[in-house]
Amino acid sequence: MIGTLVSVILMLIVLGAILWGVQQLLPLIPLPAPFATIINVLIVVICVIVVVYVIASLLGVASPIRF
Repeated sequence: MIGTLVSVILMLIVLGAILWGVQQLLPLIPLPAPFATIINVLIVVICVIVVVYVIASLLGVASPIRF
């Protein structure tokens, strides 16, 4: 259980750093306001889906994707 918590915390730190970096670089791309907002929302939704999936797989609820 402790290992799972440590893994979740590390994953959140890494994903948060990636999210912060993308949000800092996004204004450097000249996009109209609606498109920039849509891209920002998509990035947040994708990050939330990744976090939920990783937490579920660490807790044994979901199995990893097998190719």
